[in-house]
Amino acid sequence: MIQAKIAHWKKDRVGEIADILSSDGVIGVVDISGVPAKNMLDMRKDLRQSMTITMAKKTLMKLAWERSGRDAAELETLLEGAIQPAIVHTDQMNAFQLYSELAKTRQGRAAKAGEVFPEDVTVPAGPTEFGPGPIVGEFNAVGIPAKIDKGKVAIQKSTTFSKGDEISADLGIMLAKLGINPIEIGIILTGAVEDGVLFNAESLDLDIEGFESDIINATSGAFNLACNIRWFTPITMPTLVSKASGEAMSVAVEAGITNDETIPLFISRANARALALAGQLDSSALDDELTAALGAVLATVSVETATSDAAESAGETPAEEEEEEEEEAAFGGLGDLFG
Repeated sequence: MIQAKIAHWKKDRVGEIADILSSDGVIGVVDISGVPAKNMLDMRKDLRQSMTITMAKKTLMKLAWERSGRDAAELETLLEGAIQPAIVHTDQMNAFQLYSELAKTRQGRAAKAGEVFPEDVTVPAGPTEFGPGPIVGEFNAVGIPAKIDKGKVAIQKSTTFSKGDEISADLGIMLAKLGINPIEIGIILTGAVEDGVLFNAESLDLDIEGFESDIINATSGAFNLACNIRWFTPITMPTLVSKASGEAMSVAVEAGITNDETIPLFISRANARALALAGQLDSSALDDELTAALGAVLATVSVETATSDAAESAGETPAEEEEEEEEEAAFGGLGDLFG
């Protein structure tokens, strides 16, 4: 039986890929189909510092995968849906970071004849930048209803092309004229293997902003709940002590308990009542000190009244201000947590 002679460069290539697959870090498969050569060079240049991308035929990848001792079933899973696969390796990022970094390379391009819509695409109704001419008929010919409106070509109604529908050459051209590039290209990760765990692309696609928002909301809710049920922890204690101190002060004042904290309040209250009584007396019954103190109070009241009138004219009432103060006095969620 005569065996086919294997070219040395293929053996060398398999060895190179096997070395990569045997190294530490995250190994993944990316699909680079449809990416123009120039775009690919630019993308690889941007990514070179954090990862390596090795292109090879599937047969060579499989041989290298087996030589490195990895499970062949993992590679079959990673190759699913990859038209033009390549091996990606990084020892600087985890699988989720790798997916996020590669997702930045995604961009749209104009559709070519025979391609299909990867997702639903809607052409919105409304005016375009095109003037009257044959383009009106060209839009209508590909199923995008158009007419002349106020000297411009306008799309009459929103038109949706469904996922999986084939794109004709003329439709691709007309969509491109509208700035719609439905075909997504980029270095698209199909999956990755990290520490023996296989992740598919869907499980790596995290909503980071939504996740952060959920954590903030959950933390705020937990903090408010802990404060309301008087759960004593290093985080809740400052807020609980502050609230208890305020409540204790209110009770002490109402009960008439005198101490270093309440006496200044009692003196202030007594002074205010004395001035209120003095304001009801004839000026001839007041001495110079009371007259001066009463004048200062009246001046302060005048300023506060003017400020209140200005606030009302701006649409804010004293009741609204009082309500805002009450809201601020309540637990402030993360505001209380972080001071």
